[in-house]
Amino acid sequence: MAERFYLRPTAFVDAPFGHDGQVARLAGGLLWFSAVEIEHLDGTVRAPARLVPVAQIEAALQDLPESARTAWQRLTSPRSALRLRERVIRLDQPQVAGIVNITPDSFSDGGVHADAEAALATGSAMAAAGAAIIDVGGESTRPGAKPVWEGDEATRIVPVVERLAASGTAVSVDTRKAAVMEAALAAGAGLVNDVSALTWEPRSAEVVASAGCPVVLMHHQGPPETMQQNPRYDRPVPFEVYDWLEERIAEAQAAGIDRENIVVDPGFGFGKSVQHNLQLMNGLALLHGLGCPIMLGASRKRTIGALSGEAPADKRLGGSVALALKAAEQGAQIIRVHDVPETVQALRVWRGLRDAALTP
Repeated sequence: MAERFYLRPTAFVDAPFGHDGQVARLAGGLLWFSAVEIEHLDGTVRAPARLVPVAQIEAALQDLPESARTAWQRLTSPRSALRLRERVIRLDQPQVAGIVNITPDSFSDGGVHADAEAALATGSAMAAAGAAIIDVGGESTRPGAKPVWEGDEATRIVPVVERLAASGTAVSVDTRKAAVMEAALAAGAGLVNDVSALTWEPRSAEVVASAGCPVVLMHHQGPPETMQQNPRYDRPVPFEVYDWLEERIAEAQAAGIDRENIVVDPGFGFGKSVQHNLQLMNGLALLHGLGCPIMLGASRKRTIGALSGEAPADKRLGGSVALALKAAEQGAQIIRVHDVPETVQALRVWRGLRDAALTP
């Protein structure tokens, strides 16, 4: 395994005023950082991290490979807005994507949206509450879930996508199947959210490239049926996720997908133990070195229950909001959640604090 260097922004400050040359802006967002943790892995051997002040980073980078200098450039470059048909989603602040699962067996809301009318009502309410995107799915990818035939999946989602899009809502489709992507895009969806990162079907990348739409590439380890059966990693999880996503980004670009249309998702809970998920959240800012917007979907997941007396999925609001704020504090641009009003409110308060700090 090759020698690698990784850059993680840290030592965040309230505002850049009076710190010229000592702080850098993270990915064009609302955060400024004053130091970079440089991680060095030689195969599976991890060297002690170096904490380098931003004022000294250029000198430090001279002794590192070109990949480290590229990561620095990407950390400090703004992310382009995403265009979902007529809707433009700004990425200079955290946005919320609301989850609408039209499935009988999703881990949290399975069976809640038994028909298109119920799903439409939920999606409309989420948009009214401040969700920038409504993410519609017709197949559960919870641990142990079985695949759904593409015809059934499309039948579930198309009427909902069609009506939400007709109302002016920005809609994404949560699917790993090329035929379902095509059906949803034809119905008005503007983004493909693929938990397999375009690996489930060879034709998926072609569909996305032809549509010219944004796509979310999510890290996973194994299919839903087996992904939680003793997941293992040879190196710290954030670095393995980083390298895997870097490869998927390159493959997507090779298939004709514009890099500015690629969003990455570290796959919280997809082939990861509780400890893996916690490592991932603590190292989330590292992924900005990939140069793509970050989506984080940790809402109501089992790690929250494991840390709170095995609370059931519908009793994990507090933990979900805590993880959403943790993601915002590390610059994640899109936060995918079930509980939209509460998360939007929390992020508005967070944004108010940032605005107050950034008002000289």
